[in-house]
Amino acid sequence: MNILFTICGRAGSKGLKNKNLKIFLGFPLPFYTISVIDLFIKKYTKYECDIVLNTDSIELINLFEDKINMNIEIIRRIPELSEDSTPKVNVIRNCYSVVKDRLSKEYDIIVDLDITSPLRTLGDLENLIDKKINSDYDVIYSVTNSRRNPYFNMVMKTENGYERVIKSNFNTRQEAPEIFDMNASLYAYSPRFLNGDRGIFESKCDVIKMKDTAVLDIDSEEDFELMQVIAENLFNKDDRFNCVAKNIDKILNDSCY
Repeated sequence: MNILFTICGRAGSKGLKNKNLKIFLGFPLPFYTISVIDLFIKKYTKYECDIVLNTDSIELINLFEDKINMNIEIIRRIPELSEDSTPKVNVIRNCYSVVKDRLSKEYDIIVDLDITSPLRTLGDLENLIDKKINSDYDVIYSVTNSRRNPYFNMVMKTENGYERVIKSNFNTRQEAPEIFDMNASLYAYSPRFLNGDRGIFESKCDVIKMKDTAVLDIDSEEDFELMQVIAENLFNKDDRFNCVAKNIDKILNDSCY
């Protein structure tokens, strides 16, 4: 079983400047992603795993090359894949194509881990990969239970005022269909899907559930600060999260933080 782990990050950020390089509770944000991959690779020696960083950020490349004591393939992202409107799945396809040719290797699963989601556990990654191995789904991604429901308590502005996003007669949340938030933390792709040109929602998909307070969209300084408060609480109370943070020291060079 060959697994390719992808880590993708653009230079800069419109919401929060250089968020992919920010220090999160003492370590650069991407190191939490590398750490959980490292924990998986050490535990599952029966799998052959490769890691690739795809970025147009020289600073991010330097950070990985200077500080991370692991074998990581580097892809310098081409301008055509660095636009604001570029779908991330196109970058994943580029990762898969380039590394497959570079290493002359076929992969059974391609797993993407978002840099700005530092609060994931080894168990989350295990659940994702296990479900992908034991299914024929094209894509499996992580979700959390939604705190709002478009059939019940979400509204949008219309020419007649504000109305429910989806028209319904549901009077309680329990009556409405169960809804989930895609939290953009983890994705597992089949080579069959990446070799094509379909979008994620044109494919056969399944999900894994993650802890709903562990992932926030980091688009502002306030988001980043709140995520650190949540992380500190989880690190103190939950060994599943804390072991990812503690493992960072083991994968850094002596010159690191």
